[in-house]
Amino acid sequence: VNNEAVKKWAFNASGFNQYGLYHDDVLYENDDVKEALRRLPQNLQDERAFRIQRATQCSVMKTVLPKDQWPTFEEDREKGRYLQRLLDEVITEREEKEAWAKNA
Repeated sequence: VNNEAVKKWAFNASGFNQYGLYHDDVLYENDDVKEALRRLPQNLQDERAFRIQRATQCSVMKTVLPKDQWPTFEEDREKGRYLQRLLDEVITEREEKEAWAKNA
């Protein structure tokens, strides 16, 4: 089984790309994600807000974006994981704090 083919299939099956959303646009916003978003540069926060607003508008209108505006699998891999580095940082910091509190 070609792992890349399965990932592409899952990406297309999710349907988020039809609304112009990236992977990290649809993460569940727990405390870690909220803190990572707070640390995100303003221009990336603005771009994210635009994509989410546009997707909400499409949902309200019960439509999807024209296909030429859908992010491709490759684009999502390149740009759609914009929050992961910050999220890893936040989780590491939280785990360190928990370990210090446990040992205190």
